[in-house]
Amino acid sequence: MKTSNMDGARPRMVRYLRKWAARYGRTVQEQLIRGAAYSLGSGAVSLLMFWVHSLLVFWIQSLH
Repeated sequence: MKTSNMDGARPRMVRYLRKWAARYGRTVQEQLIRGAAYSLGSGAVSLLMFWVHSLLVFWIQSLH
């Protein structure tokens, strides 16, 4: 009976992730949290820029 290539995929992935964590000094969970925080911060900055732009447009229109 021929075994699937997927039989060894999980242990290889676990080894790869452990090496990655050792190399970069953080776990996958920590990296996911960092990515989520970066995305949230980026979204907040975009929202702030949109709000300021809307205020400026409203202010300029009120001058006319």
